[in-house]
This record gives sequence, C-alpha cells and structure tokens, in this order.
Amino acid sequence: MTLGPPLRFTANVETIQPDEQETVQGLIETFDVILDRTSKDYGHAVRSVHAKSHGILIGEMVVDDGLAPELAQGLFATTGKHQVYLRLSTNAGDILPDDISLPRGLAMKVLDVGGERLPGAEGETQDFVMVNGPIFQAPTADKFLGNLKLLAKTTDRLEGTKQTLSAVLRGVNAALGAVGIESPAVNSLGGAPNVDPLGETYYSTTPFRYGDYIAKFSIAPISPSLTERTGKIIDASDRPNAIRETVQQEMHAIDGTWEFRVQLCRDLEKQPVEDPTVKWDEQNAPFQRVATIHVRPQDSWSPELVQAVDEKMRFSVWTGITAHQSLGNINRARRAPYRHSAEFRSRFNGCPFHEPSASLSEAESASRPDQPAPSLSHRH
Repeated sequence: MTLGPPLRFTANVETIQPDEQETVQGLIETFDVILDRTSKDYGHAVRSVHAKSHGILIGEMVVDDGLAPELAQGLFATTGKHQVYLRLSTNAGDILPDDISLPRGLAMKVLDVGGERLPGAEGETQDFVMVNGPIFQAPTADKFLGNLKLLAKTTDRLEGTKQTLSAVLRGVNAALGAVGIESPAVNSLGGAPNVDPLGETYYSTTPFRYGDYIAKFSIAPISPSLTERTGKIIDASDRPNAIRETVQQEMHAIDGTWEFRVQLCRDLEKQPVEDPTVKWDEQNAPFQRVATIHVRPQDSWSPELVQAVDEKMRFSVWTGITAHQSLGNINRARRAPYRHSAEFRSRFNGCPFHEPSASLSEAESASRPDQPAPSLSHRH
C-alpha cells in the first residue's frame, strides 16, 4: 500500500463547539465532587483521575538520529538525550485495591525541552499522558462528562461491590475479546485485564500537533525484559497493592527499553481530530519510531521519588511546547479541569507543584544507590 503524505497542521483542523465552556465547567464541578470526597476520606488530596500510582521511574529518552523531515519535528527535531520521569497508574479517582482491575496509565515528563511554550506551561518540560488502549472512552467532552459523573457517584463507595463488578466485567471483556470486540466502556468500569503495566503498550488516544504535522503518540516495550511481561496477569487477591509490589520487585532487576512512536495523520476522514473513539488504522497511518526510552534497575517506590514526583509534580497534555499542542474537543476540555485538580491538591496538601530542571536530583540518587547525591533542583 502506498501511503499518502502526512497532512500539514493548520488551525482549521479543529472544530470548536459552542457549548465547550459549559462542558468544561461541568468537568470542574464533577472533579470537585471527587476531590472533596477523597481528600476528606484520606486526609490528603489525590488526583481526580489516575489517583493511584503503581511505580515511579527515572529514565533517559534518546531521540533517533537521521529521522525523515516529517518525523524530525518539535522535541524530536534534534538528536539528543533527555532525562524523563515515568508514572505508572490506574485510571480511577480514588485509591482502590488492585483486584478492582482498571486500565493502566503511563505519564511521562521529558526534561530540558527547548522551544516556544504553550500558554501557562511552566518550566522546560514536555508531558505525554497515555493509557494502554488506542482509543478514548468517549467521542466528545460532554459524553466524557457523563461518564465522569457516573464514576463520581461511586468514588470511594462500596469497594466490595466494585470488586464483584470488576470480576464480572473481566469475564464480559474476555468474552468480547474472544470474538474480536474491544470495549473501552467495560474496561473503564473495572473489566480491564489485571495486567503488568511494565509490559503494556500505551497510546495518547487523542491527537496533537507534531510540528508542521498532526499525530498521535505511543510508547511500546521492545526489550525482552519488558516484552516478556506483556499480557502477564498479576494476582491481586488479598493484596491491595499487588501491582505496586510487583513492579517494585521487577524493577530491581530490569534493564528495559521502550520505543516512542508517532502516527502521522494522512486523511482527516480516516484519522479524525475531533473524535478519539475512532482508531487510526495502522495500515493507512503506521506508527513510526522517533526515540527510545531506557530505564535501568532502580527502586520504583523509594520515598524520595514518590515525594518528588507523585506528590510534587503534575502531568498534563497542556504542559509543553507549542509544537506539540493538544488538539481536539477532549484535549481542549482537559486543560482547565486538570489544572484545577492540581491546584486543589496543592492547596489542600500545602505543597506547590513543581516542574523539574534537567539536573540529576536527590530522588534519582535515592532510587539508584550507586549514583552520587547531587542537590535537588526544581523550578516552581
């Protein structure tokens, strides 16, 4: 098959709906329901989505040399190395036992990224926020709001019921999978397989500007130390933090590599910007590697690393450079509510969030005992 040329980015690839601000306000109010309930229950504010971390990793991204011009864009226009922070998570807004199985998340913060910043984006970092499925659960922000309201009603309630429902939905999902049907809705309600997050492939699900072009992103394991864990089920019975414990044990020995891939938009009808429930067919728009991400053996749950990243950092698709601007209705609706959520956490916990500088931190030293201990350096 001959591929069409990648489409160039212009502002008119987006279609802004007249009710978007109303939806954004609804998202903020629903986030507040989740944040208020969980912060009172825990005495500590957690994220309104992806509240539970399973591991914090420090690694290095290496941008490939000799990329084709359409791939050498934005962050990836210059060959080089960048320190990265990776946060593995589950998508609920409350801290649930791990036998309630939900989709996995991977948030990555790339340090020392030059270029024009998006409005309000602090520091010199670029965030990528992904899940282990190629499509988003709702086509538009108002539909996402409806789903979020349902989840808000169950936040931190009836854990036993959630565990029973999760087991039932896993059975439903397995039956659907046997006939080739993927169900993000079933997954988001607790029917996702309880897989090891280190072996998963992660997707942005929504599109972004890619310099002169438009793309979706993906991070896929390529080293045997990671791919041997692909699809591996973690037994979480009687272990509320089984995933975190498994990742921590595994990361003491893992020397692993992922590849960072971009999927360039080549046809707006087949690869729409405004509907992230449409999977971009890889035959028409293949993923192409632009960088690798390498992690060495480390303590994925060291107290210093958890404090520096899980508590003091925020991850947002709107933290970064203009060359990787978020696109589409879902991404536009994420901007204000996610910042609102981070600011709530900051106020409640008395801990301002930080954008890290590129220097090696005390947190990294703590996670790798063989490293010297430099000073912690953050930008507020």
